[in-house]
Amino acid sequence: MPRILGVDIPAAKRTEVALTYVYGIGQSLSKKILSEAKVNPEKRAKDLSDKEIHDITSVIQKKGIRTEGDVRREIQQNIRRLIDIRSYRGQRHVRGLPVRGQRTHTNSRTRKGPRKTVGGLLKKPPAPK
Repeated sequence: MPRILGVDIPAAKRTEVALTYVYGIGQSLSKKILSEAKVNPEKRAKDLSDKEIHDITSVIQKKGIRTEGDVRREIQQNIRRLIDIRSYRGQRHVRGLPVRGQRTHTNSRTRKGPRKTVGGLLKKPPAPK
């Protein structure tokens, strides 16, 4: 498995797709990186030479593309800022509810977790005299 920026990319996939396994690199950015590094995007990741891997890594660093930990840290800081200023979006993050205006009456099971059924409880029968 080739390693790029500390991430093992899948060896059997095309280089164009394998690069997207690095957090912060999508398909369009992957194509740009490979064209600038002069690497064939159709080539499988396991067939990359050490020089090609070095070229890809140097292009990413030269362009100043933020990847992995930097991007994750920035996203966490943005969420922390929203929570600290007590914005509506920050409060939704704290409560674990959808942040971008989706309905919650029937959907949003991903954010809310499995259903917690409420109701249907019977009253205790009166104590015998």
